[in-house]
Amino acid sequence: MAYIDDHRNLAAMTGEARVEDYFALLKPSVMSLVVFTAFVGLVVAPGAINPIVALIAVLCIAIGGGASGALNMWYDSDIDAIMSRTQNRPIPAGRISRNQALVFGIVLAAFSVGVLGLATNWLAAGFLAFTIFFYVVIYTMWLKRLTPQNIVIGGAAGSFPPMIGWAAVNGTITIQSAALFLIVFLWTPPHFWALALYKQSDYGAAGVPMMPNVAGEESTKLQILVYSALLAASTLLPSFLGMAGWLYTAVAVVTGVSFTFLAWRLYRAPDGVPMRKMARNLFAYSLSYLFIVFFALLADNLLMRFGSVLS
Repeated sequence: MAYIDDHRNLAAMTGEARVEDYFALLKPSVMSLVVFTAFVGLVVAPGAINPIVALIAVLCIAIGGGASGALNMWYDSDIDAIMSRTQNRPIPAGRISRNQALVFGIVLAAFSVGVLGLATNWLAAGFLAFTIFFYVVIYTMWLKRLTPQNIVIGGAAGSFPPMIGWAAVNGTITIQSAALFLIVFLWTPPHFWALALYKQSDYGAAGVPMMPNVAGEESTKLQILVYSALLAASTLLPSFLGMAGWLYTAVAVVTGVSFTFLAWRLYRAPDGVPMRKMARNLFAYSLSYLFIVFFALLADNLLMRFGSVLS
């Protein structure tokens, strides 16, 4: 889809760009999730990796995720200027120009892919390059403004990091790493659609065809419930695949039931303020949910390894 040009002071600089502005371009809250899931994928992958190389790999994945965020903000600066939750981002606020963000993102992307390939293997590096391409081109430039399924398909980009971390260790893609991908992939729609339910006016004003604006609230709530149930089921895959033990399984069951229950309450909530309140509650819970699940997998894996060493 063609870029929608908007010249309302987007390129005008109100002063020198600060370090914090460039850091904001990296979408640090999103990057933290990318880094953590990639780290978990790296730790639970079978095989050995030098700790220094592992640190370099995680940093490269983080930088690659940040590059995707910068390029996303470069392209979406027009709609960011319209939506209330994004108006203070560096480009629409006039602290960084679009060209600066573009160059910054490209340099970071090339650096992260090149260093990851040299430090680990070129499968992991190629996977990272594909992830950046998928997020910037397939999701940001094409799907986001085209279809209400933008989050479903585009969510794959945010689901690849644990597979990249896994591949950095042993240079393979397996059903186990695909299971980690699936968990993040199924988490993405209910997470973002819950946000979209109480931010409909923002997306509507920006012309972004998010699910509630296109299919309506009832359809969106039903799809959130379905995806939430599938998500809860998918978190049990690591247990069935021998990647985790009782600790992870217990956490996955409790958090999965809680997530699905919140989705059910949202589905049953009456329109208006009660619905928006439940959507906000589900969105807030979803922010910590993925961290809890992946931390439980990490802790369980480390405990199993520690136990095997002691025995």
